[in-house]
Amino acid sequence: MNDEQWESLCDGCGQCCLQKLEDEDTGEIHLTDIACKLLDTKSCRCSRYASRFEQVPDCLSVRDVVNENPGWLPQSCAYRRLAEGRPLADWHPLVSGERDSTLNAGVSVSGRCVSETQVPVAEWTEHLIYWPDVD
Repeated sequence: MNDEQWESLCDGCGQCCLQKLEDEDTGEIHLTDIACKLLDTKSCRCSRYASRFEQVPDCLSVRDVVNENPGWLPQSCAYRRLAEGRPLADWHPLVSGERDSTLNAGVSVSGRCVSETQVPVAEWTEHLIYWPDVD
């Protein structure tokens, strides 16, 4: 798959850009409603995509995550779905033909998160969330 095809799989939900906290005792990953400082929280797109790894040193490559641990990604993620042998969801823009289908399906973080620049790290545990996966 070439880079253009790979990039087209992104549904633009922004969930992979939310900060996660790992329980030191259990290793369980907990989702927060705190977005990476580079995520445009309305469009759910990275504001510095081409230079994201330089801007945010702990930014992870989704391609690497898919190869190493696709379970880190949400159930709804196209990359995870394909890695697990599942088809794209009906609401995925490549299937629906609608650019806003991710938002309309309730999968997008648009309007449901805040930038990490607005929340002190000491308060991150107050931002734990549970959003059921949309399939």
